[in-house]
Amino acid sequence: MRASLIQIDVNEGESVESRRRRVTALVREQAGADLVVLPELWTTGAFAYEEFATEAEPLEGPTYEAMAKAASEAGVWLHAGSIPERDPDGPLYNTSLVFSPSGELAAAYRKIHRFGFDKGEAVLMGAGQELVTVRLPETTLGVATCYDLRFPELFRGLVDAGAETMVLSAGWPERRRAHWTLLAQARAVENQAFVLACGTAGTHAGVPQAGHSIVVDPWGEVLAEAGAGEEILTVDFDPARVATTREQFPALKDRLLGLEPPTHR
Repeated sequence: MRASLIQIDVNEGESVESRRRRVTALVREQAGADLVVLPELWTTGAFAYEEFATEAEPLEGPTYEAMAKAASEAGVWLHAGSIPERDPDGPLYNTSLVFSPSGELAAAYRKIHRFGFDKGEAVLMGAGQELVTVRLPETTLGVATCYDLRFPELFRGLVDAGAETMVLSAGWPERRRAHWTLLAQARAVENQAFVLACGTAGTHAGVPQAGHSIVVDPWGEVLAEAGAGEEILTVDFDPARVATTREQFPALKDRLLGLEPPTHR
């Protein structure tokens, strides 16, 4: 299976429409890949809080339409990163979109863990409530977004739902890049799954981005890693290694906590 992670430069000064056109062209160029992944909130930048409300779109807005068409034209499964979604009946959401090779929406995931503590995304956007998996012919994807990476229980829930390949879009800051690499490897090892984590490059809202999109195998080995700038990271991997790893080292079968309510004394 071939995956292409498009690590987009989100430097300020480029309009949302210009970036949308540029990214659409990049997706179209990935014909021949099975799966293409984009970063989190690439239209606005993940730290451009003041733009969330002004640039928010309905779910089936201009980014949805552009990405659906690009997926269809390239003939790829497309994790189109996330957009600031404006729910007509509720708050904004940080929503990831996954399209099939025919351009149909296969899944939408509203980010559960919002970053910012008492400011930024944490107060400007609502929290998602549902875990999301997507069945591809070769593997089942588990969908997560940026700050979700710090919460192992989310990924264990995705494993319980059948996920074998974790796909994460992010706008991760450069100052915590060491955490990005460490946590991506940890999520792969503890869940015996592939992790495909795609971040942004450049600087926006004064926050330098980490870049270094990464693909990790079920043993925690880094199969490919991008640099700091805009880059397309393409990697071939064998989804069957998940089942082989789980059979050879059946640690998941020894789980005791989280399967049933604990007994309190």
